[in-house]
Parts: sequence; C-alpha cells; structure tokens
Amino acid sequence: MFNLLIRLAVSTIVVIGASNLLKGFEVANIQTAVIAAVVLGLLNTFLKPILQILSIPITVLTLGLFHLVINVAMVYLAAYLVDGFRVDSFLTALIFSFALSLAQWVAGWFLD
Repeated sequence: MFNLLIRLAVSTIVVIGASNLLKGFEVANIQTAVIAAVVLGLLNTFLKPILQILSIPITVLTLGLFHLVINVAMVYLAAYLVDGFRVDSFLTALIFSFALSLAQWVAGWFLD
C-alpha cells in the first residue's frame, strides 16, 4: 500500500511539473493532477498490456517504436477522460510519457 501511494505521489509530481515546464500540457489544479495520475495508472495497468499484446506484429515491424505510440495514446486517453487535463501535441505527450516512465522507474528502483 505504501509503494502504491509513493508511486501515485511521484506521478502527481510529474504531472504538475510537466504542466509547468511543457507548452501544450495543462492541468487545472492539484486535484486534477491527482485524478490524472490515478487514471494514467489505471490505464497503464489494465489497458496498455492488452494493446501491447494486440500490437505485437506492428511492434516487431517497427523494432519496438510502436510502444511509444501506445504510451502517447494512454496520455491522450487520460486527457480525454479527465476534465482539466489537456495535451495539445504528440511531441508533448511523448515527452511527458518519457518523463513519467523515467520517474516511475526511479521510484520503483528505490522502493524495491
């Protein structure tokens, strides 16, 4: 339970940081950032593995680069589902997904 709360806090901090640093990435307030972090976590836990399995042929053809498209799709879907969370461009969503993945990796490294 503690690890889950730490990961949620890390995701929330990344969402807030990205909204301050990236043009085209907006979060209305801290509550929206927490909700966006939860939605992203749920999407990445339940939907992303299904999409990765279904996209194995195209992932092989693109030498794994299609996983980046799936990451961006998760960010766009979260932005669609959460009011007050907006992403304007593919590049912004890609940079955010890199930052979120890196932050979660570092958090997992310290927590495990």
